[in-house]
Amino acid sequence: MDYIIEVFGNLIHQTAFFNLTVGNYIMIGVACIFLYLAIKKEYEPLLLVPISFGMLLVNIYPSIMEDGGLLHYFFLLDEWSILPSLIFLGVGAMTDFGPLIANPKSFLLGAAAQFGIFAAYIGAMLLGFENAAAAAISIIGGADGPTSIYLAGKLHQTSLMGPIAVAAYSYMSLVPIIQPPIMKLLTTEKERKIKMDQLRPVSKLERILFPVIVTIVVCTILPSTAPLVGMLMLGNLFKESGVVRQLTDTASNALMYIVVILLGTSVGATTSAEAFLNITTIKIVVLGLIAFAFGTAAGVLFGKLMCKITGGKVNPLIGSAGVSAVPMAARVSQKVGAEADPTNFLLMHAMGPNVAGVIGTAVAAGVFMAIFGV
Repeated sequence: MDYIIEVFGNLIHQTAFFNLTVGNYIMIGVACIFLYLAIKKEYEPLLLVPISFGMLLVNIYPSIMEDGGLLHYFFLLDEWSILPSLIFLGVGAMTDFGPLIANPKSFLLGAAAQFGIFAAYIGAMLLGFENAAAAAISIIGGADGPTSIYLAGKLHQTSLMGPIAVAAYSYMSLVPIIQPPIMKLLTTEKERKIKMDQLRPVSKLERILFPVIVTIVVCTILPSTAPLVGMLMLGNLFKESGVVRQLTDTASNALMYIVVILLGTSVGATTSAEAFLNITTIKIVVLGLIAFAFGTAAGVLFGKLMCKITGGKVNPLIGSAGVSAVPMAARVSQKVGAEADPTNFLLMHAMGPNVAGVIGTAVAAGVFMAIFGV
C-alpha cells in the first residue's frame, strides 16, 4: 500500500501544476490570446501559430528549452543565423521584384521607413541599453523578424534575442491593426483616393540582372549583409531565371514552411516567464512598438512629399509599405486605399516600397555590424 501511495505521489508531483509559477500562468494566457488572434482573426497565422504554441510549451515544460531539450536545438539554428538566412531565401523565391524595378523611386520610400530603426536606437540608448544592445533592439522598427534575430546573434546579444524576436514577429503579425490608424491620421481622404498609373512592363533580362547587381553592389559595400541580402537575391534569381523550377518550388514551399515551423516555435519558446516578465522585456516591447509606428509614419509622410512633388501622382499610402513586413504591409496599403475608393488598386505599387524595405532593413543591420566591427 505504501508503495502504491508513493508511486501516485511521484506521478502527481511530476505534473506541471506543482511546478508552474504565477508568471507561467500569465504567459500561458498570453499564448492562448495569440492563438485566438491567429486562428479566429487570421492575423498572420503562419507566424503566430508556431510562436504562440512555442510560448505555451515552454511555460508548461521549461526544460524543453534547456540544453538537451528539443526546442533548444531549434534555437541554436537561430543563434547560428541559419534559419534567418533561409527565411530570406524563401522570401526571395516567393517575391516579385518587378514593381521595384519598374519604379526605382520606391527605394526612397523603403529608405524613409527605416527611420523607425534609428529612432528606436536613440530611444534604447536613452533607456540605458548599451550600444550593441540598442542596435539589436532597433531593428524591430523595420518589422523584420529574421533580421532582428540575425543582428542580435551577430552583436552577441543572445540574452535579448528572445524578447527582440517575439516583439518583431508580433508586430509583423499585427501590421493590419497597428498601421491603418497611423495611415488614416496622416493622410486626407482625397490623398487616399489617388489612383496611380499602371507600372511599366519589366523585361526578363531586367528581372535576372536585378538580384545579381544588388548582390554585387550591396555586399561589396557591406559584406556582412551577404548572408541575408545574398540569400534574398539568390531566391529571387531562382524564381526569375526560369531554369531551376525545382529549386524555386522547394525554397518557396517545403523549405520555407519547415524553416517557419522551426523558427516560430523556437522564438516562442524563448518567452518563459522568468525570461520574459521583467522590465527589460517591457522596454524592448514598448520601443519596438514606437519604432514600428515611427517607421510607418515616416514612410507615409515621405509618400506625401512625393505626392506633392509629382503633382498628385503618388498615393501616400504606399509609403507605409516601406517597412519590411512583406507582403503584409503592401496588403494593408491596398486595404486602406480600397476603403476610400473600392476601385483603387495599390497592391503592386505598394510592393515596390515593401521589397525596398526588406533590402533597407538588411542594409541597416549591415551598417550596425560595420559600426561595431562585426
